[in-house]
Amino acid sequence: MPHARPRTQSPIPEVTWDSGLKEMNETWKGAIACLGVAVFFVMTIGIIYWQVVDQPNKNWILRGSISGLVWERRSPSLILQTLSEEKTLVEITVGNFPDMEQPFVKNLCWLNKTEFCYTWDAMADLAISLEPGPSISTECYSISWTPLRCKVTLKDCFSMTNVSWYGGASIKAQRWPLNTVNTKSQSFVISNLPQNPSGYGPVLEKYFLGSTGVTVTVAPDIPISLSVESNKHFCLESPSSIDMVPLQYMVCISPNLTSAHQEVGSQLSEQERRLPNTDILGFPVWRHFKAADSAAKTERGLRSFYNRLKRHNLGDGLIALSEHSTMLLSGEDQMHLPMASRKMRALRHTRDLSLITSLKFSITLTPYTSINSQLFLMSLQEGKENYWLSLQSKFDSHATPLLIKWKGQFSVQLNVTNDAARSWYLDRVSLLWQRLGAQYITFEGAEGNTFTEQAIQPPSDLEGDKYISIFALMAATLGNSTIISAGTRSNHLPLFIQMTPLQSDWSYAGLKGIIPSVLHYSLLGYNFFIPDAVGGTLANEFLTEEELYIRWLQIVTFLPVMSFSTPPWVCCDDWVLNLTRQYIRRHQDFVVPLIIKFSKEWLSWGYPIFRPLWWVSPNDPVTFTVDDEFLIGDEVLIAPITEPGCVQRDIYLPGEGHTWMDTNTAQVFDGGTFIRNYSVSLTEVPVFVKAS
Repeated sequence: MPHARPRTQSPIPEVTWDSGLKEMNETWKGAIACLGVAVFFVMTIGIIYWQVVDQPNKNWILRGSISGLVWERRSPSLILQTLSEEKTLVEITVGNFPDMEQPFVKNLCWLNKTEFCYTWDAMADLAISLEPGPSISTECYSISWTPLRCKVTLKDCFSMTNVSWYGGASIKAQRWPLNTVNTKSQSFVISNLPQNPSGYGPVLEKYFLGSTGVTVTVAPDIPISLSVESNKHFCLESPSSIDMVPLQYMVCISPNLTSAHQEVGSQLSEQERRLPNTDILGFPVWRHFKAADSAAKTERGLRSFYNRLKRHNLGDGLIALSEHSTMLLSGEDQMHLPMASRKMRALRHTRDLSLITSLKFSITLTPYTSINSQLFLMSLQEGKENYWLSLQSKFDSHATPLLIKWKGQFSVQLNVTNDAARSWYLDRVSLLWQRLGAQYITFEGAEGNTFTEQAIQPPSDLEGDKYISIFALMAATLGNSTIISAGTRSNHLPLFIQMTPLQSDWSYAGLKGIIPSVLHYSLLGYNFFIPDAVGGTLANEFLTEEELYIRWLQIVTFLPVMSFSTPPWVCCDDWVLNLTRQYIRRHQDFVVPLIIKFSKEWLSWGYPIFRPLWWVSPNDPVTFTVDDEFLIGDEVLIAPITEPGCVQRDIYLPGEGHTWMDTNTAQVFDGGTFIRNYSVSLTEVPVFVKAS
């Protein structure tokens, strides 16, 4: 058994740590830990302070030679401002994404000083590039948002603070500027306003002009929605879809409002501009929409109406026929009846039209035909279903025509994307036009999109406003004596535009909306238009209010065409009939030569013929909101009465340094001044001619 020896004690004494020393060590550890937490807390506070307080709220992201874009971090928004004065020209609120504090943005395009790139929270790419303007005084920025995943809504809003905006689309109750408009977000396409009163149309361009000299031009083939919130902003919005549609537009700045439009807006169309047949300028247009049930009654009614015009010394005008009267005269009234015998159709086609061939008149056609018409039934028998807008079968080439309600009847609409259908339609129109001997032809009913109105995805070649664009091109092939009821991207074509029907009242949907509509049409390049008939036509009855008739008459006297629905001998006393004759002569002798003169400026440079007051005073804020005066060229100012019961009004004469002569009194006034309480009797309209 081993011997157990006692353990030898170590020569190094065993040290026992003092408990006090241990307590001191824990205290120091705690102190150091607390100090570390405090330092971390201070650093965190410092970083937050730097990010929120000390970091600049605004930073330049792109600079040109005269302007630059600033990122405003808290809004968040892009601000376009001048470099010299840092004057804000427009503020664009980025409404694409949920509200959140956006970081200090960095340019991901690195050292490229003419481009800015940024990826937005893995939702969208933003690309901004500095583009050369049409002149050295104009600078442009191309702004493009591209979604990075489906169902991302891209939305930019343009502030109305200290900016008056013009352009865009016409509306039912037109305003000038559009700052006082309220519209919900909806597709920016032309609608049929009688069916959709809150929609846009019938003259529309993706172009907006701001009083600070800024223009916004949206890429033409990219679908957008537009909303306007009165006196706050208007917003451009891309559709939220699986197609991931981008939002693209160009922002340009110029020295002032007029030069901005001259440089950018006047060149909306790159096509050569052509004049329509201006003979109609000298003809008063008389709408003859009296219902009849046969061609013979229509002919007798036309002749009787013409003789009445001659007796009242109003004979040398153009009588405008409705679609129904046109069909009766053409022998095709069966287009709206179930069936007609061959014998009856033959009689109608051989009818002697000598009673009306000596008259000046226009006919009206549409791209629709009733499903009960012989024309439609024959197209089905001949296998020409694709001559009409149709739904294609997924299993074979079979096409089912798409039904639409037109003037109370189920109808089909011409397929303008089919070459054979277009040729067939134009041949029929040309033969009818020649046979009846009409001077002008009016096409109506091409507004709207039949597919989207029925919640059907349209084919790519008929998306948005492509139907009306194609239809306008087709109408223009018939010559320069053609009138259409809507236009977009077609202001270069030799066409007249029939303006929107108005209410028979003093509101912006009636008389007060005429001048804002004139300024809007002309600004977008549609200078040759036919205003709604004196007194409005939405009521479908003759106007009997004498004052409204006269004030309406006075405005249309200074527009391209004088149009009537209510004959003056029906509305009013004989003295109003005499007044009507006087204003027709004034239009022919004074206004028509002015329009012809300034149409040369439109042909050469695209300048509007009917101009807002700011055209000669682009830096005068007073002119930005005047909606009851207008200019013909730079020479003549018209300031009619637009309020009921008024026999005086304030008139602003633009153009500091100019002088204006009152054509009623020959008195001369300085530009840049108000004439207060100018007296205007019921038979007068204030007209001033620039004297220097």
